[in-house]
Amino acid sequence: MKFLDKIITELLAEHPDLSGFTIVIPGKRPAVFIKKILAEKQYSGFLPTFCTIEELIAEISGKQPVQGIALWLMAYDSYQQLDLSPKDDFASFLKWFPTVQKDWDDMLKFSDDDRAILEFMFDEERIKNWAQNLGEDEEVPRKKFLNFWKNMNVFLPFLKKQLQAKNLATAGMIHEAARNQINSFADQYKNRLVFCGFNAFTPVEEQLVRQFLQRDKAQIYFHGDRYYTEDERQEAGIFLRKYQTWKEFNKSRKFRWIEDDFSKPKQIKVYEVSGNVSQAQLLPSILNSLQHASGTELSDTAVVLLDEHLLPAALDSLSNVEQLNITMGFPLKNMAFSNAVKHIFHLQKQLAKRPNSYYYNDVLPILEELPNTSEELKTVATFKSLIEERNIVYFSESFLKSALDSLSYFPLLIKAESSDLFLKQIYNFCYDLKFRELDDLQFENIAHFEKIFKIIKNQTASYQFDITIETLEVLVNQVISSETIDFQGEPLQGLQLMGLLETRLLNFKNVIMLSVNEGKLPLGNTQNTYLPYDVRQHFGLHTFLENDSIYAYHFYLLIQESDSVHLLFNALSSGVNTGEKSRFITQLEFEDQFHSIEHTIIENLSASVEAQPIEIEKTPKVTERLHEWKNRVSATHLTSYLYNPIDFYLNKVLETRAVNEIEEQLSVKNYGNLVHYVLQIIYDTITGKVLTSEDLNISDDRIKEAMNQSIAQLKHQPEFYERGINFIHKSIAERVVKNIISYDRNLVLEGHSLKIIALERKFEEVDFYLDETRLEKVSFYGFIDRIDELDGVLRVIDYKTAKTKDLTLSIDEKNIDEYLMNDLKKQALQLCIYQYVLGQLPEFAGKYTETAIWSLTEVNKGAVSLQFTKGNLKDAMVSLRNLILEILNPEVPFTEKIRPVFD
Repeated sequence: MKFLDKIITELLAEHPDLSGFTIVIPGKRPAVFIKKILAEKQYSGFLPTFCTIEELIAEISGKQPVQGIALWLMAYDSYQQLDLSPKDDFASFLKWFPTVQKDWDDMLKFSDDDRAILEFMFDEERIKNWAQNLGEDEEVPRKKFLNFWKNMNVFLPFLKKQLQAKNLATAGMIHEAARNQINSFADQYKNRLVFCGFNAFTPVEEQLVRQFLQRDKAQIYFHGDRYYTEDERQEAGIFLRKYQTWKEFNKSRKFRWIEDDFSKPKQIKVYEVSGNVSQAQLLPSILNSLQHASGTELSDTAVVLLDEHLLPAALDSLSNVEQLNITMGFPLKNMAFSNAVKHIFHLQKQLAKRPNSYYYNDVLPILEELPNTSEELKTVATFKSLIEERNIVYFSESFLKSALDSLSYFPLLIKAESSDLFLKQIYNFCYDLKFRELDDLQFENIAHFEKIFKIIKNQTASYQFDITIETLEVLVNQVISSETIDFQGEPLQGLQLMGLLETRLLNFKNVIMLSVNEGKLPLGNTQNTYLPYDVRQHFGLHTFLENDSIYAYHFYLLIQESDSVHLLFNALSSGVNTGEKSRFITQLEFEDQFHSIEHTIIENLSASVEAQPIEIEKTPKVTERLHEWKNRVSATHLTSYLYNPIDFYLNKVLETRAVNEIEEQLSVKNYGNLVHYVLQIIYDTITGKVLTSEDLNISDDRIKEAMNQSIAQLKHQPEFYERGINFIHKSIAERVVKNIISYDRNLVLEGHSLKIIALERKFEEVDFYLDETRLEKVSFYGFIDRIDELDGVLRVIDYKTAKTKDLTLSIDEKNIDEYLMNDLKKQALQLCIYQYVLGQLPEFAGKYTETAIWSLTEVNKGAVSLQFTKGNLKDAMVSLRNLILEILNPEVPFTEKIRPVFD
């Protein structure tokens, strides 16, 4: 660590004993490296004291810091004591107070009087200039804006008095309290202060440094470079250029140090990468190239993640690195148990609206993401199978209890009697979970929540205001949104994986930065604040411009003392990511005259997948299965092969089955089954006789009764059809049934003779020979939806949810071999098989037969018959025979049919 080494070398040269020094650093991590440097220099005295500047300011103020849940509860208690209008409940209060508190802290840190800013925001003339007509309606946004700042002018000063009475203070109040104590503190403080590597001070911090410098009781070491301090255009040097003008720096106390390291030879590479995860996947190859090129140690290399969400992908890519130190924390909100807790709160809110009605998708995520014992996993699996099999979308508490009451967390799935009881239950659950066998991340995740719930439980006990489930949820979300799980490692060895702010005071020979995108570096105008830019600028509060300058400084600081820099950015536009590289990269490209920047475009790190169809050879085992299949061949098998041979292979050779999934919306398949079953129930009572119009005078009640029987046959709950799109599907199905019955009735009324012979007629072992010697054969089986007789003509009718396709066949010697081997002829192929089958059944042999499709989407067309304009059934069966022979041919592989996306 070149910068820290230089500081320690100078200090030891002047003061062999450092026990009387306090080294003030931006963060705690550099202290580890300073101790290492002292050990390497064989320093044998007492160590200096280490502290951050925030700790020093807090010591000067004499105040006890308060933050987080404790502050929010105290603040709301103060808020309740005031007669404000409108007055929010605690949940609503939590949605705006943390932002107001940050703004208030900024006011207290950067201005002499927070009241001046509060009054300015409420200034009636300013509001009038902004919006001439406020009106009287409290809901008008302009009026609400005015009322809000009116309330803040009362609330925040009152809160300050309440906190001061208890000797408590927010971060801003600590700065305010320290402001008047700095002079006396500087006079009395015994140790000599050493300020290391600071860039941007608050006014109080600046006052502290300068007072100690004036008394010659401090040394300060800045970490800058001529590249950005001497160029007025460079925002990275804004603060350092200001500090160079301090009167405390003179001939005897020079401003230290402005180096000239940036201009030294460096390798700078910019990678345009397609995708976030692809950036992480590129890490191993970059590290390998660094080690081969210079033989550098990994401890001289830092991987800097500007997007915390990339941490899991980065860890996965670096799994082969033996020594890896992770400095940044993993966001608590992104972990599985955190998601489960969110789902638990969501479920409780839904139960408050519908006490005895559970939506399956509110429950399943909880069951899947909470840690389960082996027995609980079996219980959960049984429950999932049950609701999938019966397609249960909504269920009652009694149903849930009968299936899941053995789960340790079952009480959390029941509507909470009170928020206090619920808080106690979820805290006890987290406490008990820690004693199970968990991986380290799970344990830390659960332990964080146990701590959060314990704090909430203890802190809320002393307050009288109502804490609802919704309030608890907001409170928990506010906490976990900023909480991280910190990793423990060895910071002095191995590859360093860190965030940008963790690199302060540290230098690395090799720097790899990921997500160097606009909006990530710098963050830009994304401050979460209620104070407009002009107000912040007028009163000297930091705006996004100052924040950008701070990020620019850290960016250039990493580069200036490195030998090799690799900057990766995500070029894909998705969500909030615009795919735009950081303007800091653009600045380097245009302004850096010292280095040649190499650009690399990484389209996709995954091996390119050629759009080649899948081919599966027919092995002896596959051929054996196909010979078994010959004994039970259905029309559906053959149409499946026509649609995609791979589907046929999966279903008929491997005998795979589609995974059961809960249908929130009735599928096309089950819609067809619903109509089929209703028609079968209604027509079954009038089968075997010539129908009269009275037979077909079916009441609406009878249709509804048959519909309910069909729903039971599908194992669906009646509630599934009571609302939304499924109610519409059911109503359409009823109308389709009515229209079919009405169509048949009109035929009878017109004088036609109609007789239903069979419904769902099963057939099997109907042989079809594949050669002239009649040695090779297959056996057809299946079900025919309806066989009837219209005016003496035997009809085979198949109901289809799809529209009828081309049922007019024209077969000649040119096309006879492959005529039906076409996906567009699937319906015709099925009807040809049915016509052939009826000719082989003894009770129908020798009778003239028509086969037809009755489309449920075109009911009024009636049954559309198969027609031959050329050729006949015997000719059609030639191409059918060839199709079966192709399936059985061991030389012809199963080849995937690649279809358009919208096919």
